[in-house]
Amino acid sequence: MTRRLSSLLLALLMLLSLLTLTGCHGSRERIAFAVPESFDTAKRYEISFWAKNDTNKTQTAIYEKAMADFEALYPNIDVTMRLYTDYSRIYNDVITNIATNTTPNVCITYPDHIATYLTGTDVVVPLDELFADPRFGFGGSELRYDGPAQDELIGSFIDECRIGGIHYAIPFMRSTEACYVNRTYVEKLGYTLPEVLTWDFVWEVSEAAMAKGPDGNFVLNGQKVMIPFIYKSTDNMMIQLLKQKGAGYSTPAGEIEIFNDTTEELLYTIASHVKNGAFSTFKISSYPANFLNAGQCLFAVDSTAGATWIGTNAPLLDISPDKLVEFETAVFPVPQFDPESPVMISQGPSICVFNKTDPQEVLAAWLFAQFLLTNEVQIAYAETEGYMPVTAKAQNDPAYQDYLSREGEDNNAHYAVKIQATKLGLENIGNTFVTPVFNGSASLRDAAGQLIEDVTKSIRRKQTVDERYMQKLFADTTALYRLDQISGSAAGRADLGPLPHAAVVLLTTLAVTWVLIGLYALLDLLKRKRSRR
Repeated sequence: MTRRLSSLLLALLMLLSLLTLTGCHGSRERIAFAVPESFDTAKRYEISFWAKNDTNKTQTAIYEKAMADFEALYPNIDVTMRLYTDYSRIYNDVITNIATNTTPNVCITYPDHIATYLTGTDVVVPLDELFADPRFGFGGSELRYDGPAQDELIGSFIDECRIGGIHYAIPFMRSTEACYVNRTYVEKLGYTLPEVLTWDFVWEVSEAAMAKGPDGNFVLNGQKVMIPFIYKSTDNMMIQLLKQKGAGYSTPAGEIEIFNDTTEELLYTIASHVKNGAFSTFKISSYPANFLNAGQCLFAVDSTAGATWIGTNAPLLDISPDKLVEFETAVFPVPQFDPESPVMISQGPSICVFNKTDPQEVLAAWLFAQFLLTNEVQIAYAETEGYMPVTAKAQNDPAYQDYLSREGEDNNAHYAVKIQATKLGLENIGNTFVTPVFNGSASLRDAAGQLIEDVTKSIRRKQTVDERYMQKLFADTTALYRLDQISGSAAGRADLGPLPHAAVVLLTTLAVTWVLIGLYALLDLLKRKRSRR
């Protein structure tokens, strides 16, 4: 019996050795894209392009022109576009299509989402080899258009596209958040706007705006509705509050730190102002710009890219003219705890390229993705809303500088609030930050906003928000977003995903081998005991 066991053990050990050689380099390691020596212009390629458009026809026209101009340069490449109303729909469709191997070729998305796309397989193309390629990379000799050199991309923007030390995207547009203020009402209350908004100032003025007259209407606006402070993106709100406080959110290694004493204190502060009616959120009360434009809000925090909807003369007003109130709009960075060291989030869509069987198809997709960084596309798209171009080449272009200099000339292309929001972003690039990206960072971001949303809802429902409530809120949020399952997943390993099959077999074999070794040792011990009798 022991001879047969020895033979079996030897065979398993040999298998273990083979698996060690073949399994250690499984799909957990990302394979760099091998750039073709040349681009095959004799073959036709159809490139699918997924993008977000918020019913802005001007942006759609810019995409269509970019596609037509690109196809004129590369007649053997046809680009088809699918438009979505929000990035979450793009994210969900990409996840669904990964399973059927029907992802698009080029997609406008967010790095947090890309980290999830990377789970398990080489779905997204690592771009570092393409960046540096002298023929088809940034400023490459074989490009048929005048694209930016790599050093002309804004450093902090391109850094946002790195996951686990590898670039999986290129930036497309960037924005930050702004606080749009009804200066007229703030001054009517007897306050003077400071150079930098602070949280204390915003909370104080918001509470002052809640005074009512004998008729039950608010004194400030004479209306029955007043929500002085509305925040559109509560995930950004919580992330920025924690960053400004120097408190934990997550580590670069993907460790979850958001459930801390500072978070709890911030939520208590928010709850106190919700209780008085001075604060609400977009998800609960609706779009802050609509309240601001109707004279029912004093501080509306939204993206700089949302500026065309904000102000008395906004070109994209979303309320009826009879509801509109005349007021002076002031554009500020988000409120700060330390006015001397402003901190605000950097955000905006990026472009990723999906892997395909044919490297030539991938190269064709990369050529189009890179075309979206040309000055003509960057400047045209940035001028539609309060976005910033992502290249110094476009930002310094005389045409773009001329656009910025014409602030307030009209209420369309040169709408003052839109250009002020853009300038705010450009002037504060050095004060912006990004959050770590890893598999699960998108869930953490959602959880950050959910904390504020849940506290706000609970106060409005007259529920008690105390220590016991906070403990349950933290536990429920952890469970809802499965944060206990992603805690500690390193950003450097964000793309690893589940263990590959070879590794599973390897570990299983290793476990069986150790069991058999133990069994063999036990049988050998019994045999020796018998021989001594």
